[in-house]
Amino acid sequence: MIDYKFREDELMEEFRSYIDKTYDGHYGKTGLQSSEVIVDRGHGEGFFHGNIDKYNGRYGKKGTPADHRKDIIKIIHYGFLALYEHDRKHSDG
Repeated sequence: MIDYKFREDELMEEFRSYIDKTYDGHYGKTGLQSSEVIVDRGHGEGFFHGNIDKYNGRYGKKGTPADHRKDIIKIIHYGFLALYEHDRKHSDG
């Protein structure tokens, strides 16, 4: 068992729950996420990095500390999507 110093285990579980809710929400109605369309059109990398920049630049400037925290979660989510797109574009398979 790892003794996480920065609550990484709790934060990863919270993050997984956040992602799961995005699939249960409006994305689940059509079965197609806008990100899928954007990736299919060849614009995924720029879209994901642009959203990272957007939420990073907005952090601390809009709303409450709870809103600022949500911006960080969105930065992490788009970071995961950017990592997916990087791996997809640079895989050998």
